[in-house]
Amino acid sequence: MSRAPKPPRIVAELGRPETPQETADRLAENSRKYRSRKTVNNLVLSLLVTVGAVLVLVLLVPRNDNPIIRDVDYASIAAQVQPVVDHPLASPELPDGWSANDAEWQAGTNGQVPSWYIGLLTPDNQFIGFNQAFDANSTWLAQKLPDSPVVDTASIAGVTWDVYRNSAPAADRGNFEYALVTTAGTSTYLLIGTAPTGDFETLATALAANVAKNGAP
Repeated sequence: MSRAPKPPRIVAELGRPETPQETADRLAENSRKYRSRKTVNNLVLSLLVTVGAVLVLVLLVPRNDNPIIRDVDYASIAAQVQPVVDHPLASPELPDGWSANDAEWQAGTNGQVPSWYIGLLTPDNQFIGFNQAFDANSTWLAQKLPDSPVVDTASIAGVTWDVYRNSAPAADRGNFEYALVTTAGTSTYLLIGTAPTGDFETLATALAANVAKNGAP
């Protein structure tokens, strides 16, 4: 016994059976919507997996909440550089609590002034940058101490230093509030930073022997 053919689908909006083309269009649209939903679902699932993996890594990786402070052995770096420098490089012996976060020899290529630099932190975490420049000119010093004339002199451990103070507004001073400068032989010594004057005196005292050595005939 043969089965009766399925009656055509009545489209409520049209009030009549849909045509073969309308049927094909409806099925294609349904397929498109299905694929679109699958794509969105897959994207959401992938995002959730990624976020979950990141959270696992964050939880597993050990964390150290202490700030990272770079401690540079400037004495060792000075010893490595010294063979290429004709005059003694300063390597000040400072009291406990002082540290360095930078130390480098700047060769002075392309007409620049060669210099030895140490970035120092005091026990109170204040900054003093030390520069020992060789055959420095007035332009080099003016670049380091812009628009700052000598305001005084200070004698520290037998060495006379020129004193500079930054007269710019506090917000514009950066790492330069106070500076000491002296010259011995071909070396120009510049101490510049934000530390109290007592810390500058401590550093200047530690440099006195090197200043005397470079100033000797």
